[in-house]
Amino acid sequence: MPVIKLETQIVAPIERVFDLARSIDAHMASTTGTHERAVAGRTSGLIEDGETVTWEASHFGIKQRLSVRVTKFDRPYMFGDEMISGAFSSMYHTHKFSPSGDGTLMKDEFHFTAPFGILGRFAEGLFLTGYMTKFLAKRAAQLKTMAESEAWRNYLKNSGEQASAGNPLPAE
Repeated sequence: MPVIKLETQIVAPIERVFDLARSIDAHMASTTGTHERAVAGRTSGLIEDGETVTWEASHFGIKQRLSVRVTKFDRPYMFGDEMISGAFSSMYHTHKFSPSGDGTLMKDEFHFTAPFGILGRFAEGLFLTGYMTKFLAKRAAQLKTMAESEAWRNYLKNSGEQASAGNPLPAE
């Protein structure tokens, strides 16, 4: 089972980064290259513990659906989502966040197994692990850009670091 590990340093508060990472709307904005959209379960806002989302996207020119459930949740430090149906034989993605310097260290750990037995193992080594690494790195870079600019306000209107203290952000 391949494991992809990425670390991204983000100059933004941990609550903001955590909430952006679980924002359905920010996810769709950060994956425009694959035309991802939420089509079932939680389709907008912030996904919570126990909730599901079904993503529809185009990978390798093929429209696919992937449904995941949030199975671990410890705001603002970690959440994990696990595939309940989709193209992989198995998939689990852990998102971890820790204060670091003047911001947040975001760590992604993505475990997956391709279908089709030995052919799937071959595909993992030949191209799938590299493809998924680039996909996750691009998404992390997009989240970093959102968190470090004012763009985060488009996705966390009633969340973010002020809402976590019980004070909604002012409307724009």
